[in-house]
Formats: sequence, C-alpha cells, structure tokens
Amino acid sequence: PTFLEFFYSILLVFKPQYVHLCIIYMNIGIICYPTFGGSGVVATELGKALAAQNHNIHFISYDQPVRLDAFTENLFYHEVSFNNYPLFKYAPYEIALTSKIVDIVKVHKIEVLHVHYAIPHAAAAATAKHILAREGIKIKIVTTLHGTDITLVGKDKSYEPVVTYSLQESDVVTAVSESLKKDTYSFFNYTGEIHVVPNFIDFQRFNKQPKDHFKKGIAPNGEKILVHTSNFRKVKRVPDVLEIYRRVAAKIPAKLLLIGDGPERASIEAECRNCDICKDVIFLGKQEAVEEILSIADLFLIPSETESFGLAALEAMACEVPVISTNTGGLPEVNIDGLTGYTSNIGDVDKMAADALTILKDENLTQFKAQAKKHSLKYKLKNILPLYQALY
Repeated sequence: PTFLEFFYSILLVFKPQYVHLCIIYMNIGIICYPTFGGSGVVATELGKALAAQNHNIHFISYDQPVRLDAFTENLFYHEVSFNNYPLFKYAPYEIALTSKIVDIVKVHKIEVLHVHYAIPHAAAAATAKHILAREGIKIKIVTTLHGTDITLVGKDKSYEPVVTYSLQESDVVTAVSESLKKDTYSFFNYTGEIHVVPNFIDFQRFNKQPKDHFKKGIAPNGEKILVHTSNFRKVKRVPDVLEIYRRVAAKIPAKLLLIGDGPERASIEAECRNCDICKDVIFLGKQEAVEEILSIADLFLIPSETESFGLAALEAMACEVPVISTNTGGLPEVNIDGLTGYTSNIGDVDKMAADALTILKDENLTQFKAQAKKHSLKYKLKNILPLYQALY
C-alpha cells in the first residue's frame, strides 16, 4: 500500500489524466437536485463521466436529472418517492431520501456517496451513514458545496447546527471556489479541510456555433449583441443589466437579449415598455439551447450581488463571449479582470458600462473573445474529473 500510494501521488501531480488507470472501479451514489440549476447539471455531467470511466453510478433524487438523457449498463437512476400524509403540513422529503439512501447502499454495495448541496442532501446522507453503521455497513461521504447552501443558509442561523453537523460527518468536503471555501469557514463552526474543485462545462456543447443567419435576424444592421441569463432573482441585479445596456446603447447600436425567468422579470418588462432605448431589449424566456444564443453574442453581463462560482459566465466564455461581472464571490476566479473581460464593485454601473464599451470596440473585441475562450479551456472535464477521482 505504501508504494502504491507513493506511485499514485506522483501520477496525480505529473500525469493526472492517467489517474483513472490505477483506480479500482467503485460503486458511487450521487445525490443532487434534478433541475436546470448549476449544481444539478454539474452533478449529472460528473456522474456520466464517471460511468464512462467504468465506475457504477447510482443517481438518487426525487426526479430524473434533466441532463441524464442516456443510460448505459453502469448508470442508474433511483427515484425517491414520498407521500403527502394528512398528518404533515409539508411532505417529509428528507426522511424519504434517507431511507432511500440506506436501501440503495445495501442493495448496490455503494462505497462512496457524493452529495451536492448541504441541505437536505448532506444531512440525509449523514443520518443514513449512522443507520448503516449500526448494521455494520461503512459508507464514505463526499459533500460538494455549490453556493446558496452556504451563502443563503449561512445567513439563517436556525440552520447552522444542521449544516455544521453535515460537514463534520462528511469524510471529504469540497467547494467550487476559493471564495465559497472562505465563506464556509466564516459562516460555520467547521475546522476540517475543504478541497477546492471548480465546476466544469461540456465543451462539446458550449462552443461557438455558426449561427450567422440567427445573428442577422436579431441584429440586421450589425448591432452589438449583449446577453444576460439568470433566474431573475434580486441577487442577480437585473436592473443593473438594463442600466448598463442603456448606457451602451446611447453610444453605439446594440441589442440586449435576456434569457430566463423569475420574480424580477415582470418589473423589468414593465420598465422596458416605457423606455425609448429599450425597444431593442428582447425577452427570450427560458431556453434549453443557451449555447446557440451565446454563439451570436458579443458581450455577457452578470452584475450579480453574489456568485459562488459563475457557471453562466464560464459557459459564455467557452462560446467566445467576454464578460462584464462584479468582483464578488467566485466571479473573479472565473472572469479575469482585463483578460477575459472586466470586474467591478457591486452596483458600479458607470464602470461596467465604460468597460463594456471598451470591449466592444472593434479593435479590442476579437482579442477579448480569444482570451475568454483560452481561459475557459482550463475548466475542461478532463482536468476536473481526476481531482474528484483522487478524493474518492
């Protein structure tokens, strides 16, 4: 074992792409939200990649993950079903999830549970771990923190004991950025090691596609195209997106494409109806093929109050779109100021608009697009997968 550990550590440092060659194939359970959110997408793509490396992967969730669109002989999905009993005001999902974890671990000899999000997934996994231990079954837990499970829950002290307990009961804790790692130590009484393993994207999907006919339809006179995509919550600061666009459009011909939906959309639409310059703001709603829209974009706007990583910005960069963002959370780790775009303080729309105009100058735009693409390639799955395998 000592020699093997030494050999493995050398391989991990110098040739991480070959790590999978000396890993024993494992039975791994992945617990995640099945929705379009970043954590669910990352968890699903990770599981599919692990299955391609011949690990047996078992997804456990209340619905089939949206990105789990194909199955192989070693990729499985187990639905957590639960009933609404009259006794309960809310359905006891955590209890149903815990019971399902116990069952799947026993039946499929799961060795590692990789849970995405502290609440309720890590809490349920920790309870399942203790139930299984009473029956002589050992299970290891890897907990990946994605953002709002720490930054939002962290502000609600009523959840603090559960989150801290879940972290302490995990065998490995990872965070998607250095910023989130620092927030976790700040908000919770946890002193264990937190490994930073960044998110990744599928470069087969997210790359610049030839969509000239589409671009011509949106911007027939060669207008610059600005794009924002989000769930239109207050934290995304969509009014700032509109204000940046107004200032850009006052100087150069430009269009703004808004992708997504949420509580702030109605007020933004109402404001646009009364704004002369905003006749060129187009609301596209929820879109599955975001990469096709990013392929015609010149600039991506993400002035969020907080982003633990900034997956939307990375997807834009992979499609050769430079980024204007705030300098909060994990965004400066993804969007490198002056290289892939520019970062600014929260709410500083003056600087953001000025930086946008700098990027959009014809003599600058090509270089920024190339730099954004080059930096995004660091987040290829082949670079991130060995980091998780090493932790397993």
